[in-house]
Amino acid sequence: MTRDTDPLPAEPTGSTEEAEWILAAQTGDRSAFARLIERYWDRLYRWLYHLTRDRHTAEDLTQETFLKALAAIASFRPGSNFRAWVFRIGHNNFVNQKRSERRTKHQLPEDAASPEALGLAESTTENRETLEAVSRAVDDLPADFRAALLLRVNQGLSFRDVAKVLKTTEETARWRVFKARQKLMKVLAPELLPPGASESVSG
Repeated sequence: MTRDTDPLPAEPTGSTEEAEWILAAQTGDRSAFARLIERYWDRLYRWLYHLTRDRHTAEDLTQETFLKALAAIASFRPGSNFRAWVFRIGHNNFVNQKRSERRTKHQLPEDAASPEALGLAESTTENRETLEAVSRAVDDLPADFRAALLLRVNQGLSFRDVAKVLKTTEETARWRVFKARQKLMKVLAPELLPPGASESVSG
């Protein structure tokens, strides 16, 4: 059985700078790991916020994820996809949180999911209504579909890496993203979809 901190299969990714930070962190350099946290904190938090729809829960899960990553950094295989590894830990934390607590419906806070979190252009008076419609539509997607779509569209992960993060098959990851786009198409005009959301399922 694969643990949530087991390294992913080797796959060249990331910058040389990031690789150096990882190697330094593996030797106990906390400042190097802090730079990794700084690089991925906001991305992971925004993704978890879209899954939990609760700011404080997302913050707690993000912090817990990086604490687990720090504890397991020595076992991370250089050359693997660090971002996918961290997001998989975060997803496992989210799943465990759902299992341990009875979920209650939370009203989105006033500063809910910004358009930037969806990879959209900055809001203006003219497009605020459009952007809010996109945000609502994405938030209304089933959790599994929403998680896969945001990893694909917002984080730019390949279907292979989306599957690794969500601990499923690549075929299932493709299907979830496709179904998410299909559901969005039912409530939004094609030109209102998040960037990349209208691409073919075979992409």
